[in-house]
Amino acid sequence: MSGAVLLVGTKKGLWIGRSDDRDRWTWSAPEFLMQGIYGLGVDDRGAVPRLFAGGTSEHWGPGIYYSDDLGASWTEAHGAAVRFPADLGSSVERVWQIQPSVVEPDVVWAGTQPSALFRSEDRGESFTLVRSLWDHPHREEWGAGFGGQAIHTIVPHPENPQQVTVAMSTGGVYRTADGGGTWAPANQGIKAYFFPDPWPEFGQCVHKVAAHPAAPQRLFAQNHHGVYRSDDGGDRWVSIADGLPADFGFPIVVHPHQPETVYVFPLVADGARIPPEGRARVWRSTDAGESWTPSGRGLPDDFWAAVMRDAMTTDHGDQAGLYLGARDGSVFASLDDGDSWDQLAAHLPDVLAVRALAV
Repeated sequence: MSGAVLLVGTKKGLWIGRSDDRDRWTWSAPEFLMQGIYGLGVDDRGAVPRLFAGGTSEHWGPGIYYSDDLGASWTEAHGAAVRFPADLGSSVERVWQIQPSVVEPDVVWAGTQPSALFRSEDRGESFTLVRSLWDHPHREEWGAGFGGQAIHTIVPHPENPQQVTVAMSTGGVYRTADGGGTWAPANQGIKAYFFPDPWPEFGQCVHKVAAHPAAPQRLFAQNHHGVYRSDDGGDRWVSIADGLPADFGFPIVVHPHQPETVYVFPLVADGARIPPEGRARVWRSTDAGESWTPSGRGLPDDFWAAVMRDAMTTDHGDQAGLYLGARDGSVFASLDDGDSWDQLAAHLPDVLAVRALAV
């Protein structure tokens, strides 16, 4: 595999980059113009990959679309595929996350605003609300982050389908060990500095959680102030922010072939939300957060934009590609594990989400 398909979701539509060598890229005309594309997903489990896009129209509301031809054409999932039962009196405002299961054929998860989890058993054609999480007694106390109250992270266990981890702003990390029958918070050690008690059971503003399939008990989290690691599946978290220029940020990404290698994009918080000193830098750890080094060759020094929680990702090529998109509409890629970067696109609308498929 030497080529890639790159999905770039923006506030005004979806752009698709294609490359046979990940060096020279061509870009499609935009799809879903004037829809905010907050959620993207790649399901490469079958003979034919399926791509997902979660769009939000200011006029028509949210929808989920899928493509079985690498983005050449798109189909909207049946009706309002992600919707609450009528008796709840609630409506989905936005689809933030579309995540295929690793071990359950045809299972796809979706996370929404307001904070709810949906499950599909027909590869994203239709979805059912996970009522046990919606009915959780903590839900009435979950707050809204600056972007809204949303489940934005879904981490299915790569070996045990009964285990799923989700994260939300604000509410923190929750886990199920019985296939979604029950859910429990998993936030011990994650600080919520904005509360009178900064160590609550739940209510943390976790921005993103990531894991590697080869080390499913090790989780990494980027928090609203704080970068953390758990070595026991979320039972306990420890800070790994020492050595970073700032502990605020949105994305956290694990290298697809190296479970000890993790990437973040630090920002100055809270009022500024820009890279320290206005210099775009990805910070990399090759020892699971024990130490960090900046990665900036090819990234601009005069850079005043943020990178959102789902706007940094990798493909799964033999030599993995690392990609990021920023709120100034620029897109960058690295083919050497972050040592150097090349700009792939500029002047797109505000980039919200990026996903890549090696082909």
